[in-house]
Amino acid sequence: MARQQVENGAQLIDINMDEGMLDAEAAMARFLRLIAGEPDIARVPVMIDSSKWSVIEAGLKNVQGRPIVNSISLKEGEAEFLRQARLLRRYGAAVVVMAFDEQGQADTFERKVEICSRAYALLTEEAGIAPEDIVFDPNIFAIATGIEEHAGYAVAFIEATRELKARFPLAHVSGGVSNVSFAFRGNTAVREAIHAVFLYHAIRAGMDFGIVNAGTLVLVDDLDPELRLRVEDVVLNRRPDATERLLAIADRYRAKKGETRPEDTGWRDLPVANASPTPWCTASMPSSRPTPKRRCAISAARSR
Repeated sequence: MARQQVENGAQLIDINMDEGMLDAEAAMARFLRLIAGEPDIARVPVMIDSSKWSVIEAGLKNVQGRPIVNSISLKEGEAEFLRQARLLRRYGAAVVVMAFDEQGQADTFERKVEICSRAYALLTEEAGIAPEDIVFDPNIFAIATGIEEHAGYAVAFIEATRELKARFPLAHVSGGVSNVSFAFRGNTAVREAIHAVFLYHAIRAGMDFGIVNAGTLVLVDDLDPELRLRVEDVVLNRRPDATERLLAIADRYRAKKGETRPEDTGWRDLPVANASPTPWCTASMPSSRPTPKRRCAISAARSR
């Protein structure tokens, strides 16, 4: 799976072993050792992803090169946050910081910016973490759920990204892109359209990379115009009936049982002169150098 994701364009692989039937610490350590011996996989950096600190530390002891850790947060208070941050600095890892504090996850623009700003100050002033080794995750939540409060979740993420990049230009912004389309699970085409539109606007706001399946990314310009318009209405919360209008056409794009979509290989026929340069991830090799603002596709290599 990891090799396939790298072949499909992933520039960093997210590895998560949080599954109830697994010994997560042992699985993380074993998997990291296995991929270290696979040149096709080992050429890209690794994101160690877990909600358990013991699993993260097991990964840090076995990973090749400099990893990114996903994630730490302020939900258990500043003391524990700083303890983990200082350990990450000793291991040489970059860190994803969730917009999550003692009161819970941030779901509004104001809370996202407030928590991330507080975390940035602690990391840089007290833990000694370099700004370019900080990756904010301002929380991507599902939209088009039918609940009015959820309608602005994508806009809140996009605007928080814009503000965080203005305040902290050397830090990065990431997020789990598949969360935004969870209301349309079972309808792959609509989910991919939502991901494409969301990434288009989030990247323009300053998002550096997202956790996605690199093999399923589609381009906004390749979307059916009507589908794109209605998805943009939902993502950008442009009208109160946006969800209903998208639901009205969603079944047109749902794949029938047993139907598979042929692979689009048209790009192979394009002349090399027209090929765009491969983007690279600003957070994959944290350093003190300024780096171009390009999107990085991160593949999720998970146990489930």
